[in-house]
Amino acid sequence: MASVSSVEPTYLPSTVQGAVKILVTGPFGVGKTTLVGALSEIAPLRTEETMTTAGAAVDDLTGRPEKTTTTVALDFGRITLNQHLALYLFGTPGQQRFWPLWEDLSRGALGAIALVDSRRIEECFDVLGLLEEQGIPFVVAVNVFPDTPAYPDEELRAALDLLPGVPILTCDVRDPDAAHQLLIAFVDHLRAAAEELP
Repeated sequence: MASVSSVEPTYLPSTVQGAVKILVTGPFGVGKTTLVGALSEIAPLRTEETMTTAGAAVDDLTGRPEKTTTTVALDFGRITLNQHLALYLFGTPGQQRFWPLWEDLSRGALGAIALVDSRRIEECFDVLGLLEEQGIPFVVAVNVFPDTPAYPDEELRAALDLLPGVPILTCDVRDPDAAHQLLIAFVDHLRAAAEELP
């Protein structure tokens, strides 16, 4: 006899009239899966696989000795705002070998939260370049790890070669309250940018 799950499914409320796609992106091991999990009102879909010695040549674990899994396709979560609008969160894989998925995941996105590890700035350039090439509005969110050094925004902006209009935010993505404040600041940025359009 088949077992029945005791977890109740969380369906989209019937009052929802619209949906928005948001990317959560960044390099390998920066906290994308954790952020989607902290924000999602449903159990997030994760496509994580255990890292093996076969990937040791391409997945640099320097400074991330505790990392044992990696996203191989996407993370997915959902947030319902005011019972009328659904935000669909799509977390992208971080390694270059999974970038063919990145283009598909980014199609139709209203904007992106680009997570950055300020201890490894050089790993962020490719993802930021993809966002700029696709014309996707984004904010940079520095994930605060225990040993993250604090840099002034001007220094980070110069190091990341960001345009003046791109906000730099900070967040400990493990903290749901901080993650929600990050999302609010991101939505405020998108709204302000839309109001400036002709």
